[in-house]
Amino acid sequence: MQNLEQLTRLVCQVAREAGFYIKKERASFSVEKVERKHAHDYVSYVDKGSEQMIVKALRELLPEAGFITEEGLATHTDEQMLWVVDPLDGTTNFIHDFPPYAVSIALIRGKEILLGVVYEICADECFYAWQGGGAYVEMRKEIGEMRNVALHVGSSEINDALICLQYPYNSDAYKPVIKHLVELFYGHVGSIRSMGSAAIALCYVAAGRLDAYVERYIGQWDYMAGALIVMEAGGRVTNYAGDTYFMQGDSIVATNGVVHQDMLDGVKE
Repeated sequence: MQNLEQLTRLVCQVAREAGFYIKKERASFSVEKVERKHAHDYVSYVDKGSEQMIVKALRELLPEAGFITEEGLATHTDEQMLWVVDPLDGTTNFIHDFPPYAVSIALIRGKEILLGVVYEICADECFYAWQGGGAYVEMRKEIGEMRNVALHVGSSEINDALICLQYPYNSDAYKPVIKHLVELFYGHVGSIRSMGSAAIALCYVAAGRLDAYVERYIGQWDYMAGALIVMEAGGRVTNYAGDTYFMQGDSIVATNGVVHQDMLDGVKE
């Protein structure tokens, strides 16, 4: 396998190309083209088209790796390394032309996340990290000029923290939890937001724009890339039980580290 930093930068290009496709399709998108996977969980030809593009490009970069993808257009057998791909994270946002929505790509090996890339399409920001290399965002400084900025989590205590509480599709199971979290934190933290994109919520924690994010009933493709970006930016990521090995689960608590126990106490209750 080639150098992780070089591979990460190539994956950034793949994510951007998929993002350009998504942005182009959004200009003429019709809600009549939307399919319903489950209650309140949607997919369109754009999700599938993006995934096809990404899978093809990643196979050329690393032929020996398998795939875990949201739309299931590529699979894995016994490969040591796996690409974990969400071709359009925030599909409901995309359908309504409501930012943010993103492309998320991670490469894992066993219990390790080797690299993570999240391209936020609307803001034209590419968040990326590789194992041991730190976390960064490539953003547009001026027309035609890009700059790379190192990421670091914020330092707010819980009473000043800006936290993200998401609303997953499994509403029947999660409704008591979200009611509890809102009651617990509303009025006792700086403020509460909901992004509609797990990948972007994680990247915003890494960038210090959010101090904490919690969600359950999500897939590996939703959080894998963003989780590495948070950790490489100096943050902390666990599941709802507080375990640092979260890669096989469906729950995430990602924070600046300072408020992590506060968030864990909230979800454990």
